[in-house]
Amino acid sequence: MDSLLVQKALTKEDLEKVFAIRKIVFVDEQNCPPELEWENEDVSNHFLALSDHQPCGACRWRKTDAGYKLERFAVLKEFRGQGVGRALIATALADLPSDAHYIYLNAQLDAMSLYAKFGFVAEGDQFEEAGIQHFKMVKKA
Repeated sequence: MDSLLVQKALTKEDLEKVFAIRKIVFVDEQNCPPELEWENEDVSNHFLALSDHQPCGACRWRKTDAGYKLERFAVLKEFRGQGVGRALIATALADLPSDAHYIYLNAQLDAMSLYAKFGFVAEGDQFEEAGIQHFKMVKKA
């Protein structure tokens, strides 16, 4: 991978790329119901990962009643295992307000080890969301 860039998706074009990546990963690959996939878009901060200028990943964060939630981490299949997810997490965390006290996410089981590298710890019982098993993870460090 030559150049990996994660940027805030601020333009309509960037947001369309973010949504296209999420559709491929969540709706097409993981069979998530589309109506569950598209919610809270207008209150979220979106990020787009580019590998050699090719859109390859996306994520977002938003403020909730509980704190700050990182969500919708998606990396296109052909770019997985190349550090895209790690770059997305690092960028989203760096973008949070400095007083973000409670940071959490719902992790698919196979992504838990990646989030753990950033200080996230599983809390509570395993649960199903959109037909996929998850654990809630909270940032401790």
